[in-house]
Amino acid sequence: MTFSKKMKNNFFTLDQSKDFPIIRDVVVRPLKVNRDPRGILVETLKKEWKDVFNNKELSFTQNYYSITDAGVARDKDQWHVHPTKQMDRFVVMKGDIIVVLYDWRKNSPTYQYMNWFKMGESNGDKGQYLLLVPVNVLHCFIVTGKKQALLMNFPTQLYDPKEEGRVSFKDVKLKDGSNFSWDYVKRNL
Repeated sequence: MTFSKKMKNNFFTLDQSKDFPIIRDVVVRPLKVNRDPRGILVETLKKEWKDVFNNKELSFTQNYYSITDAGVARDKDQWHVHPTKQMDRFVVMKGDIIVVLYDWRKNSPTYQYMNWFKMGESNGDKGQYLLLVPVNVLHCFIVTGKKQALLMNFPTQLYDPKEEGRVSFKDVKLKDGSNFSWDYVKRNL
């Protein structure tokens, strides 16, 4: 795992982003929360955002959301991976999650880096962001806190079963020779 000693904890947040070594090709785009007496409005994807949208590879294809119960890890014992084409663009609309990314691309300068991204309401209005997960980067998430989380995704490809890979935590050795476990995250919450 790669962490900075300057960080408050092991999780990425916008206020400590300068001290966080991010996996190559991952994009973190801050979102602006517009709040007034009626509630909030947040732009979550714009054509002008060239880093997450405006080219053929990152164009709009589809949108979906998932609601996950408190304490639940999607893919509790395996990584999710899109091996050749698809990138995910995550935004947390309600609740809190930790997204874990692991770079297993052997020719990447960030090979074997692991990043933990704290996303959601507890980051406050100034801490909201869109997270772009690159092709062939392992990823998974767990809901933290006491309520459900609503995650929205703007994937770059239509659903293709060939792009929906799973890899057991047991089959991926981290830099220190161990396997990932949600216990890593739970001990640091």
